[in-house]
Amino acid sequence: MISRLTRWLTGRTVDSTSSATARILALREMPAAVYAIGDVHGCLDLYQDLEAQIVADGATLPGKKLIVLLGDVIDRGPQSAGVLDHMLGPPPTDHERVVLRGNHEEMFLRFLDDPQPHTGWLDHGGLETLASYGLHLDPADVSGAARNGTRRRLRTHIPDSHIKLLSDLPHGLWVGDYFLCHAGTDPSKPPHAQRPTDLLWGFDGDGAPAPDGPIVVHGHFAHDTPRQSPRRINIDTGAYATGRLMAVRLTDNDSPRFLQARRAGYNHVATGHRVAPGLMD
Repeated sequence: MISRLTRWLTGRTVDSTSSATARILALREMPAAVYAIGDVHGCLDLYQDLEAQIVADGATLPGKKLIVLLGDVIDRGPQSAGVLDHMLGPPPTDHERVVLRGNHEEMFLRFLDDPQPHTGWLDHGGLETLASYGLHLDPADVSGAARNGTRRRLRTHIPDSHIKLLSDLPHGLWVGDYFLCHAGTDPSKPPHAQRPTDLLWGFDGDGAPAPDGPIVVHGHFAHDTPRQSPRRINIDTGAYATGRLMAVRLTDNDSPRFLQARRAGYNHVATGHRVAPGLMD
């Protein structure tokens, strides 16, 4: 997925082997439009609705379009396995699609690597993700003597293609005047110097990005509506709880334009909040 996208836009990958810096995909040219999508969290129905809206909207724009999912495509909602299957499929005609890494993808990978010290993930959407694979666990299943058996069960139920997809996800995408990531940036550092934890857990409200840097587009911090300021756009509206999933269209010439998929019968609101690593969003 990343290599195909890089070839398509003759981009380059800013990739560090050090855990102290994030893996960033950089594209030299702005496509006809970039559609950034907030936290899907296992809501395949909302994603498919929104993707159809994006295709209809993009039909008015000549040239290639790019769909970017801002991380946390799994957990909490009921269809995480289905979401990953969809991401492995071909993108719509005249579109490319890239998924960025969120903190929930990171927690899932850590659990798969060593379940016992990472059982906290189960209480923050992991149980729903495992259930989407037909796998039902409780914390006792991953402790002590049961640990090796649990690893075998995980590998039996979860396709290697899903694990590879998640393992290959970059932390950010820099294109045109925009920097896209899961949870925002540390405002004291430029995008290329961000640590993975900066981009996975974010700095909601801890200062605006640098005025001479790119506009930061992110999710992770759920609010009732998208939050937009001159240097930051947050499009997480808590899809799994509210039944509302947002996208923002970014182009060279027009102001950002928002699109929304909404599930009938949902009247919940998302509460803006800050979270600590290992906890909620």
